[in-house]
Amino acid sequence: MTALPQDRISSPTRLRDGQQILDIDHYAPFLLNAVSNAWQRQTSAIYRARFGLGIVDWRVLAMLNIEPEITANRVCEVIRLDKAAVSRSLKLLHERALVAYAASATDPRKRRWWLTDKGQAIHAEILAIALECEAGMLAGIPADRLDIFLSVMRDMLANLDK
Repeated sequence: MTALPQDRISSPTRLRDGQQILDIDHYAPFLLNAVSNAWQRQTSAIYRARFGLGIVDWRVLAMLNIEPEITANRVCEVIRLDKAAVSRSLKLLHERALVAYAASATDPRKRRWWLTDKGQAIHAEILAIALECEAGMLAGIPADRLDIFLSVMRDMLANLDK
């Protein structure tokens, strides 16, 4: 386990009645999870109401738009979701004619997925909503602080991938 940075300004713990407890306002995993959960609740409710799709479905659609003709394993690798969730989402999206696939000639289990025209249209609609929601979440945050935050998040992800 890596030690805390020596120059950390605030501690992730504090003392209460002589006992060490988490200080959740300074504990990065809590804050990351809280922001993620709040984001998912807000956006998923919109996507479900307007499109009948959840946050996982949106992430899969977005990934297929970023990298057309990719495998489910690649989707899992990039967006860090478990195979079962991606599989369920691809099944739903396929049933709704939002995605299509071609099976590998050598291994029919290895399908390459892409968005259909209908999937592209839904993606464009959801993307506009996602960007609007992101703008609300980032309101009032100066650009330089946002760039630092995004850089730190990428660093954290790289640390977790080690």
